[in-house]
Amino acid sequence: MLYACCPGRRRFRPLFRRVSPAAAVGLGLLCGLLLLYLIFAYATRLPTLYEFYTSGGVTEGLEAENRQFTLNGRPLSLFSGALHYFRVPPALWRDRLRRMRAAGLVAVETYVPWNLHNPAPGVYDFGDGGTAWSPFLDIVGFLRAAQEEDLVALVRPGPYICAEWEFGGLPSWLLRDPNMRVRTSYEPYKEAVRAYFERLLPLLAPLHFTRGGPVVGLQIENEYGSLGVDDKPYLEFIKGLMQSADLPGLFFTSDSPLASGDRGALPGVLQTANFQVDPEKQLNALERLQPGKPAMVMEYWTGWFDHWTEEHHTTTLEAFSDVLRRILEYPSGVNFYMFHGGTNWGFMNGANSDTSFPTYQPDITSYDYDAPLTEWGNYTPKYEAVKRLLAQHAAVELRTPSAPAAPARGLPAGAAAPLAARLPLGALAAAVPPALRASHAQPLPMELLPANGGAGQSYGFLLYRRAAGGEPVPDGATLTVRGRVRDLAVVLLDGQRVSAPLTSLQDLRGFGYWEKENASLQLRTPGAAPAQSLELLVENWGRVNFGSPDDFHQRKGLLGSVELDGATVAGWDHLSLQFDPAFLAGLSEWQPVALDSPDGVLATPTLFRVEVSIDEPVDTWIDVRGWSKGIVFVNGFALGRYLHLGPSHTLYWPAPLQRKGLNEVLVFELFQIPSDTTLRFSDAPDLD
Repeated sequence: MLYACCPGRRRFRPLFRRVSPAAAVGLGLLCGLLLLYLIFAYATRLPTLYEFYTSGGVTEGLEAENRQFTLNGRPLSLFSGALHYFRVPPALWRDRLRRMRAAGLVAVETYVPWNLHNPAPGVYDFGDGGTAWSPFLDIVGFLRAAQEEDLVALVRPGPYICAEWEFGGLPSWLLRDPNMRVRTSYEPYKEAVRAYFERLLPLLAPLHFTRGGPVVGLQIENEYGSLGVDDKPYLEFIKGLMQSADLPGLFFTSDSPLASGDRGALPGVLQTANFQVDPEKQLNALERLQPGKPAMVMEYWTGWFDHWTEEHHTTTLEAFSDVLRRILEYPSGVNFYMFHGGTNWGFMNGANSDTSFPTYQPDITSYDYDAPLTEWGNYTPKYEAVKRLLAQHAAVELRTPSAPAAPARGLPAGAAAPLAARLPLGALAAAVPPALRASHAQPLPMELLPANGGAGQSYGFLLYRRAAGGEPVPDGATLTVRGRVRDLAVVLLDGQRVSAPLTSLQDLRGFGYWEKENASLQLRTPGAAPAQSLELLVENWGRVNFGSPDDFHQRKGLLGSVELDGATVAGWDHLSLQFDPAFLAGLSEWQPVALDSPDGVLATPTLFRVEVSIDEPVDTWIDVRGWSKGIVFVNGFALGRYLHLGPSHTLYWPAPLQRKGLNEVLVFELFQIPSDTTLRFSDAPDLD
């Protein structure tokens, strides 16, 4: 019952003595609508980030002169998230950026991969290179999209980026120089960096915040304090290149304050912290290094990455939220590494080295990272925790967009597709063009080949074939690689595999892998007669992306000579199997699919073709359970590697990499296929 005050009498009287149920419902709806209107009106009267920080004109960028970050002279809670544009299909950039802004982030942070933007000396690609990678490399388009989604940007151009990315983002052609010392003042390295930065930095300069763009900060090198090299002139060189390109900064470095101190720092350059635990200890150490400066965690590791053969790494919601709360209460700015991890497409995974077995640890294709947004962009409980905690600690309340719906996912037309055709290794080798063939007395590593206009071979497989005219290989002969295999070798006699498949972690201790130096294999010929041909197919499984200076000396292929019964084999043909789109599109002479053995074990490494019909593109996953070791290509694009030892057994196939209608999936398998000769699909990842 509604009441009103009676004038002149100190009591209330009812406005309506009876209210019908229908009227009560109507009044309730009216009140609800009024409440929604008030909420909407309040939210929309809040300024956007750019409205707040650019109103009245821009006079300065991001500053860190006192304990509070300011942007254009106004206080800024620097809440940022890492998203690497080269790990996400360009059609999904805006979707992922909007999800980040909806969580309360004000900035996106990204690395810049030198190896993709400068794949050969004098060759550059910033989205206009006409390759399968080119759409992923439009860094200007990405940064403009970030600005249009109301985010500023922190850019980490390297030149070294780590990032669990192949060679830490360095181009492999640097390794053609036998004296190369990357990340130092070695003059040929500096000249290569200078040439690259003279192309990259002029693209970033007009995008600076003070010029109407989104860029507010740039990092100098990356975790240099962990390298173990004292070369401050090199860091000054990097800073000087940025200043020469008319980039105003803010400049910063990032390291673990406890472990590295100021070894990777420069005077007048803001130091930031990288860590996952012990925030107070790390941030107190940072305060001691630069008293009075605002604290910033440039990498708060939201989860972790995975190596093949290891368990999947995760961080609990409770632990993640607790450390984040303590970072914000310190108080400190924070950049979530990663906020959205994405994917190590094709051959682009990095690796780690270790002093214990296995001493080489390649990363898996998924870079999910157990981040607040999954590999395919879905929300996690960590996302909600971030949104809640940032709202409690923001210095300025700004308008944020509504969070987009969860990405759609599903299956192609059927959960499985039959293998339609195959090409064995011999047929693939026959298709290698003359420009990707070379002959030499002794085996050469990938990087020293004359391939790719003299830049060498960067990625993929290299087939070493003993030159014609050699003595037949008798049954029982001993093959020795006098040196090391980098990283996996399959031995073939007369085109048939005679080395063992990779079935367990312990197999890595034996012949055909990186662990054992001067490893030997007793050969068993496929038939009664001696074998006429000898081949070794070697895979580059990804160059190490982090470590000491020695870890960056990492050529791939056979690093040493090959012996038969103690005698050095002279005369080798080198055939580069890079599996680029043009090579794949030109393949012909496909053969019918037939099992080489009842259990699907292959007689030779083989490329399989699968035709997949898709009514409407939607995120899906290729399920590689039943396969052994190889790599998948979709419509000419290198999707990623797989290994039956896990931890992952699915490959993310995002909708933008699909076509409406018929799609071509190619699978290059080294050892074994499913006995039912099918390729299966899933509507969810196995590690989600």
